[in-house]
Amino acid sequence: MKKKGNEGLWFVVLGLFSLAGGICFGLVAAFQFLYPDFIQALPFFKSRPLHVSMVVAWIFSTAAGGIYYYVPRYSNLQWRFRGLIKLHFAFFLVTGLLILAAYVSGKFGGREYWEFPPVLAIPIFVSWIFFGVNYFITLRKKTGPWPVYMWMWGTGIVFFFLTLSEAYLWIFPHFTENIIREITIQWKAYGALVGSWNMMVYGTAIFLMTKISGNEDLAKSKMAFGLFLLGFTNLLFGWAHHTYFVPSAPWIRHFAYLVSMTELFILGKIIWDWRSTLSSYQKHQHLFAYRFLFASEIWIFLNLALALAISIPAINIFTHGTHITVAHSMGSTIGINTMILMASVYFIIRELMPAKEGFNGDKTTSVGFWITQISLAVFWFALLGAGIVKGSNSNQAFASVMSDAEPYLFTFACAGFFLMIGLLTLIYSALRRLLG
Repeated sequence: MKKKGNEGLWFVVLGLFSLAGGICFGLVAAFQFLYPDFIQALPFFKSRPLHVSMVVAWIFSTAAGGIYYYVPRYSNLQWRFRGLIKLHFAFFLVTGLLILAAYVSGKFGGREYWEFPPVLAIPIFVSWIFFGVNYFITLRKKTGPWPVYMWMWGTGIVFFFLTLSEAYLWIFPHFTENIIREITIQWKAYGALVGSWNMMVYGTAIFLMTKISGNEDLAKSKMAFGLFLLGFTNLLFGWAHHTYFVPSAPWIRHFAYLVSMTELFILGKIIWDWRSTLSSYQKHQHLFAYRFLFASEIWIFLNLALALAISIPAINIFTHGTHITVAHSMGSTIGINTMILMASVYFIIRELMPAKEGFNGDKTTSVGFWITQISLAVFWFALLGAGIVKGSNSNQAFASVMSDAEPYLFTFACAGFFLMIGLLTLIYSALRRLLG
């Protein structure tokens, strides 16, 4: 990272440290769910928001870092305002540290995802303005039509700012005075927030596929733009399937689920078709990026099957509020988003390394990859088992239900430990090369 113009790598490195912290706090929270006295110095009400905030920081920091890194290297464009990149990073880093300090000291005041004091959202707003202004002023100089990933990145940037703004409408009495209005707006904002980071992450996946295959037509195909339009529609309406308990017309929720599931299916189909076009040389040229994209494809179809099941209203009532919902969330965040972002990290590493060194025989990274995939599968199925136990015994006392689910939850926590080992191995392997 000593060369000039590598500001994007600052975000990638920060993202990797955020992921490391997020999975460690997540493991603590998992064991605290089973054993409330576990690490009393950092109780569950602190460990959970620490876990969530650091995982969200991993997604946005690494996605932004990839954009900052890829644009000048693959678009023949230089960032118009290099200074704004440095300011964005400084704001992101300092605000993140203040948020962590607020959580550890027990100072809250926000809502889901953003549980820190609302004043700390101000520098996040400002830094994202830096990002958006720099992105669109720089890319307006690009000649010819934009590939789909540029549209997706730009849409994700704009709508993160909009959804973050919407998530803070609760500070106005007009919304807090009406519980239905408040719940609807909050869940709408959170659903769209996920849609905004999906735009950035899925755009990164399309970018990686075009560069690994050398086929730029992939990013200009009807299928790719179909994914973009569906993703945009999902960003606008997909939140509706989170509001089953808010009065609304049933067709709105069903439409939201249809759009969400179709988006996943098309992304999976694109990766499936892309893999079939690669030669053995292309697969091994960027071996780890290819493996992570392949893994994301498997997790896409697993989560698609689960999501289709829980979209049925009768099943949704059975599963809502159980660990099945958590399995869907974790499967998407780790299995899809994290695998794609890891593909981006290792693509960058391969590009930075001299061609003569190669990067296909690293046993540490291979071990970390397989530990991650196997433990994530056990982790996911254990959550499904706990959710089925809870949903099928909803009329029993909570203590009785938790007792029945304890073997699954213990398996989930143990799998989380090995998942942490696998991901930390991957993070160590990446940081060793990025910081070396």
